[in-house]
Amino acid sequence: MTSPFPDREAGPVLRLVLGDQLDPQHSWFREVRPDVVYLLMEVRSETDYVRHHAQKVLAIFAAMRAFATQLQAAGHRVRHVAIDDASNRQDIPANLDALALHYGASEVQYQAPDEWRLDRALTDWAAQARERAVTVTPVDSEHFLTARDDCQRLFGDSRQWLMERFYREQRRKHRVLLDADGKPEGGQWNFDADNRKPWKGKPPAPVDTRPTHDHAALWQVIEAAGVQTMGEPQAQAFRWPLDRSEALAQLDHFIAHALPYFGDYQDALTSRSDFLFHSLLSFGLNTKMLRPREVIDRAEAAWRAGDAPLHAVEGFIRQILGWREYVRGFYWAHMPGYTEVNALGHERPLPAWFWTGETKMACLARAIGQSLETAYAHHIQRLMVIGNFALLAGLHPEALHRWYLGIYIDAFEWVEAPNTLGMSQFADGGRLATKPYVSSAAYLDRMGDHCAGCAYDKKARVGERACPFNALYWNFFDHHRERLGGNHRLGMVYRQLERFSPEDLQALRVQAQATLARIDVL
Repeated sequence: MTSPFPDREAGPVLRLVLGDQLDPQHSWFREVRPDVVYLLMEVRSETDYVRHHAQKVLAIFAAMRAFATQLQAAGHRVRHVAIDDASNRQDIPANLDALALHYGASEVQYQAPDEWRLDRALTDWAAQARERAVTVTPVDSEHFLTARDDCQRLFGDSRQWLMERFYREQRRKHRVLLDADGKPEGGQWNFDADNRKPWKGKPPAPVDTRPTHDHAALWQVIEAAGVQTMGEPQAQAFRWPLDRSEALAQLDHFIAHALPYFGDYQDALTSRSDFLFHSLLSFGLNTKMLRPREVIDRAEAAWRAGDAPLHAVEGFIRQILGWREYVRGFYWAHMPGYTEVNALGHERPLPAWFWTGETKMACLARAIGQSLETAYAHHIQRLMVIGNFALLAGLHPEALHRWYLGIYIDAFEWVEAPNTLGMSQFADGGRLATKPYVSSAAYLDRMGDHCAGCAYDKKARVGERACPFNALYWNFFDHHRERLGGNHRLGMVYRQLERFSPEDLQALRVQAQATLARIDVL
């Protein structure tokens, strides 16, 4: 094939930096090379593959711009392709073609993407670029503590993978929370049973000390470019970190003020605090402003200094060293195709109030309303409120996956898809989770304070004011009895179901169907 480039000396090296690769500590940046140009791109192909929260688009664009400025200040050559640049092809491979030609590039390098979609796009582009005499070299992002295939190699062909086994292996490998003999500190690997307390208002939740940014001008550019979003942009009072220094400040704040209580109240639900004792570090981690090892080390150091209890520190570290690394390995082992799983055959569309938060169910109004306002909800709101209802109501798992992927500021497919489709919706038939994570109103009332002010009666199973979770809960297990009845972790549920009289069970079925028939106005 004829090269599109004229005869010339070797051109510069182009290095692509994606919007979730904003790590100034990457080895790329250790030296300033005049023959290297760093590329950052704001493109519609990335804003439009799902409808994203306004703050998510703002955060990534603003952070990319801050990163470009930081690189330039350090002496690096940078080409930042803004969303409204006339030369922007609005697609990463198309822009790479144009920029490689423009610079007469001899080589293009990119850090391996974390999402299968982008990885495939760049792999396909690389094959074509090599035919045009451009060397293309993928490199590691240097972020994760495991390789993509570590989980696959550990579990092999096992149908079900257990995170606890993986987590213990990582604790041993990285020498985290181990004593001098290599045994777990405190005599046990997992303190999850100690981390399930409701929050009654004391101790008070930490004050949100994140800086406020004014992104009104950038928001106008995004809107003018035609990017369709959801949620509140908070453009003049934006709180998410834009660079590593701000992410580190949030880490400092969490370690000092929230980690000591994180363990006790990590599963708590409340209408009185948006964030409670959660770290708010996931956006900084998932855009690589922070590295997981430094976060883990800070948490462990807090315990060893006597500043946080072991059960809180272990629970927090398990989320990062255990769950976060595990779901990434699970994702790469099961892609492509995993995002289309639907083992339970659920097909119901998402109710309109998923985009407004306007429902009379207090727990859902709070969780969805907060998500639309802040682009954030903690893991129990996502799993046991929104996800719980979605599974009980038979909402389409792929539609829910796309909603979760878009609405949360920390949602990138590698971490979001297994959490939504596997852990939350059991759509993979049990490859990730050992049972469906669902509950009636009793759990929501025990862990939170929403039921007290709800239009529905938390104790009623049938009737006009009955909490929708109650009938839907029993109807779910009744409807899926053939598939789930043999699950050993659901034995108690099915024994309880057997105790219902035929009349009571029929009444629950009727109540559930009536609830689903008016789902848009619940």
